[in-house]
Amino acid sequence: MPDSPVDEIFQAFADRGADHYGENVSQIEHALQCAYLAVEEGAGDHLVAAALLHDFGHLFEARGEVAESEGRDARHEIHGARALGRWFGRDVTGPVALHVAAKRYLCATEPAYEEALSAASRLSLKLQGGPFTAEERLAFERSPFAADAVRLRRWDDTGKIPDLAVPPLEHYRPLLERLAAA
Repeated sequence: MPDSPVDEIFQAFADRGADHYGENVSQIEHALQCAYLAVEEGAGDHLVAAALLHDFGHLFEARGEVAESEGRDARHEIHGARALGRWFGRDVTGPVALHVAAKRYLCATEPAYEEALSAASRLSLKLQGGPFTAEERLAFERSPFAADAVRLRRWDDTGKIPDLAVPPLEHYRPLLERLAAA
């Protein structure tokens, strides 16, 4: 049994992190690459944690495979943000909850964005409702974590490089422990 919130998070990665979800990297490789990209861009600790944990909802009951296997959206961003909310504040969970909306937003506001998405991201986009309508776009822009979610989304799109050397999960333990204790 995990002794701390961070142990519980790490156990979820140990249990399901090797799973693939339609991309050329595993869940853990993707998470670590996104966190690395956030650090490289100078993001604050809360956003680095959000980048690392943004797909935490995929680690429950094979949610990462639902789009391909069942043709439905598992709403991993909501499940993940809710689970993480037991330990972290909205500055971590807000961008996590909005990273799918950020994809829909970018598809609606940047003409070339959708074309650059991976095949798995295009499939999930369709299942998640497609590009935002004008009304949805405006509502998203008013969200307090919209800008962070867009930054996170860009790392999400980029963090899919097979065999990229990045720091291991343990590297982020102090950061997660500090944020979970706050």
